[in-house]
Amino acid sequence: MTDNAALMMRSWRVNAQAWIEAVRGGLIASRRLATDDAIVNAAMALKPGRVLDVGCGEGWLCRSLAAAGVAAVGLDASPELIAAARHAGGGEYYLASYAELANLWPGIGVFPVVICNFSLLEEDVEPVLRHLRQCLEPGGSLLIQTLHPGSGGEDGNGNGWRVESFAGFKACFTQAMPWYFRSLTSWSALLTNSGYSIKSFVEPLDPKSGTPLSLLLECKLSESETGA
Repeated sequence: MTDNAALMMRSWRVNAQAWIEAVRGGLIASRRLATDDAIVNAAMALKPGRVLDVGCGEGWLCRSLAAAGVAAVGLDASPELIAAARHAGGGEYYLASYAELANLWPGIGVFPVVICNFSLLEEDVEPVLRHLRQCLEPGGSLLIQTLHPGSGGEDGNGNGWRVESFAGFKACFTQAMPWYFRSLTSWSALLTNSGYSIKSFVEPLDPKSGTPLSLLLECKLSESETGA
């Protein structure tokens, strides 16, 4: 694990209670305005009976899908967030890092929809994307919602590590979090190298300004991976 990846993991743990309060209190404007509904609607449009939420945090997405009749399985590397998810219910939750994902399969089975909602924030995520191919049913979809490629800030749109200070969040975050920024070109290359093709993408918008708040990709296994 790189230094930045280790700092990211520490941030998730140290800030766990603040994160829970922010998510459950609707304190994050982009989520409240568009991105939460966007990922729920994208998942429900696929009419899944079962969904895997990779990087489920405190479990809000699993609970939302469960309320709509979808069986949800969530996994996350933060013990504090998994404990909160289990306490709130609405899904089956596993404590596991990305590196441990392979140990869970085939025990957790396969899914028609796998979701990574703002959870692919490290530099080296190709291994987890490759592991997730085994978790997809034939014809299944991988949904990825991530920071919009236009949100590169002062450094422009080049790939690289950024730092989230949480300065604009109305919750008590005590440690900044590094995260890895990718351009759209980089996302496309990463997914191709990991055995996927992008079927479609949308850009959830701020309803007032029209500014894209995220990038939401629907991906399928590439033909070489399905044997087509």
